[in-house]
Amino acid sequence: MITMLRMLLCGMLGGLVIAAAALPIALVGGGAARAGGDTWESLPTDLATPPVAQTSYVYANDGKTLITAFYDENRRDIPFDQVAPVLGQAVVAAEDTRFYQHHGVDIRGVARAFVSNSRGGAQQGASTLTMQYVRNVLKNDASLTPEQHLQALADSPTRKLREMRYAQAIEKKLSKQEILQRYLNIAYFGAGAYGIASAAQTYFGKDAAKLTLPEAALLAGLLQSPDADNPISGDRKAALERRAYTLDAMAKMHVITPEEATAATASELKLSVTRPPNDCASVADEHNDWGFFCDYFRQWWNSRAEFGTTPTERDERLRTGGYKIVTSLDPAVQSAAMSQSLGVYGYGSARSMPLAVVTPGTGRVLAMAVNRHYSLAPGRSNTVNQLVAGGAGVSGYQAGSTFKMFTMLAALDAGMSLNTHFKAPSRIASIWPGSGPGSCGGRWCPGNDSPSWMDGDRTMWNAFGRSVNTYFVWLEQTVGARKVVEMAQRLGITFRSPEDATMAGKADQWGSFTLGVASTTPLDLANAYASVAAGGVYCSPLPVVSITDPDGRALDAGSPECRQVVDPDVAAAAADAARCPVGKGGSAYGKCDGGTAEAVSGILGGRAVGGKTGSSENNATETFAGFTPQVAAAGIAVNADNPNDWVGSGVSSAVNSAVAQTMAAALRGQPSLGFPAPSRAKALG
Repeated sequence: MITMLRMLLCGMLGGLVIAAAALPIALVGGGAARAGGDTWESLPTDLATPPVAQTSYVYANDGKTLITAFYDENRRDIPFDQVAPVLGQAVVAAEDTRFYQHHGVDIRGVARAFVSNSRGGAQQGASTLTMQYVRNVLKNDASLTPEQHLQALADSPTRKLREMRYAQAIEKKLSKQEILQRYLNIAYFGAGAYGIASAAQTYFGKDAAKLTLPEAALLAGLLQSPDADNPISGDRKAALERRAYTLDAMAKMHVITPEEATAATASELKLSVTRPPNDCASVADEHNDWGFFCDYFRQWWNSRAEFGTTPTERDERLRTGGYKIVTSLDPAVQSAAMSQSLGVYGYGSARSMPLAVVTPGTGRVLAMAVNRHYSLAPGRSNTVNQLVAGGAGVSGYQAGSTFKMFTMLAALDAGMSLNTHFKAPSRIASIWPGSGPGSCGGRWCPGNDSPSWMDGDRTMWNAFGRSVNTYFVWLEQTVGARKVVEMAQRLGITFRSPEDATMAGKADQWGSFTLGVASTTPLDLANAYASVAAGGVYCSPLPVVSITDPDGRALDAGSPECRQVVDPDVAAAAADAARCPVGKGGSAYGKCDGGTAEAVSGILGGRAVGGKTGSSENNATETFAGFTPQVAAAGIAVNADNPNDWVGSGVSSAVNSAVAQTMAAALRGQPSLGFPAPSRAKALG
């Protein structure tokens, strides 16, 4: 490098006239300047500029309320018109005062650096902003091997020549503004802030467009030594000295007056350190309950093939892709759901009340609440287990008679009507084998919980309303258990436990399925009931409203994925019968005569509402699932850690109320809509 610079200096002193657009080394050396054996002309000029890592931001459904962010490097690219003009001026003054005069390589700067370095003065690198941009691109190029990265950053003549060659080529392709914009978006400003957008937020808690002169000068001054000099974790005095240097350079360039420089130098340094949260565990304390929704969103993201071939690739894409993700989380509905969950069991309770709310016809998840803190800290009040949506070892909980909905749908789908009569006995000797207390003559013999209220001639309307076990066991064996299990699967019920998956594989033997012995989650259950509300249209649970990439392009992954899984008339009939458990209003044919959750209708203000209660054996769990045309919700009272801790029937009314109150909050301000009446054939036969 020294020999090269001597040639340059001698050439200049000898009176060579050097065109600003040409590289002096090539001219002086006759094109024979070498880099690692390559001639100047053979050095690469086409700099690959792969996308750099950018932060993905996750918002609530208003598109403004930040839930969290995901990043490896805290960076967000912004266009030049979103940067305060004074910031660009400050960076040029601090790093490359001849930026607008040279063509990628500053001949004067190279000569000046040679003179200073050869005389033992302060070491100068003579790197232009364009060359610095090149170095940053190479440093961030994930396609390079570790050896290539080392070469790109090595303090060697080879690296310098390559940077010069790239820089000269770039200046022929891009305007000065484009180069400066790219540099500002890729440069590191210390304190974990990559790019000017993140730097402005990190140091001053504001957008880059709103930076003042002292703030811009401080950030520009950090570029030379961002970790050592930054005023957050580094040397505050050095940061102020670099700010003063930058302001003085700006005055010498005549972009500010000497008086402005003096006043800005004397101004107090006022930081407002603001770092975005990173990952679900960093959701703001005041919205800690959003962590469970965030966790579900991340599960969903990592299951999507369009984001990568493996979960690891998909997670990396989330952390580096720079997406704006507007989720379906409604803060008002979430607040109501959380309040209602805590009204059933407090934070310190061993028992839990997970609750989910979804939108029929889209599958979008409005809220996910449970009486737990989203936290890794020890104690029963804290967990990161997905108690609302399942997964990661959580199979779910038995939801009792809410599964009678699937038996009713299967029967209606098979051609039966709501007016199908059966004289329900107190106990029924089923076709399935059984042993123990619940058996008779070697067969499974379930009974009704309240014979005096449940026994007798029943139809689907009042059998569903009064939750008559023996009617639905008879109905299941009439239509076939396999069809009932398949109906549940059509509506999104997932068998996460190995035992349930095994039984689903031999569904004809699963007679107890109609009584809700399979484990499910509030989210699966709410979404299944939402499919009934939507006229038999099942939509995969969806935690997002939209996803846009850094260029503003919308991704299809944000759109609902729906399909008709049940005939609309069958769904209308099931919804009509589901009016019976929840009280006033009744069915379109006036066939309801008693329900297990009659207070629900009053809580919903007389709106058209359907739903079903569910109690597992020994009241180990208590469940309610409800729906209107616009919203569906489900909650389950359970001890998720100890299935032998039965919650008891006494909590049933609290569970019903919690789900209904949450639905009422979700419906506030929305019109009151009705369900379509089923055909007379499907209703009356």
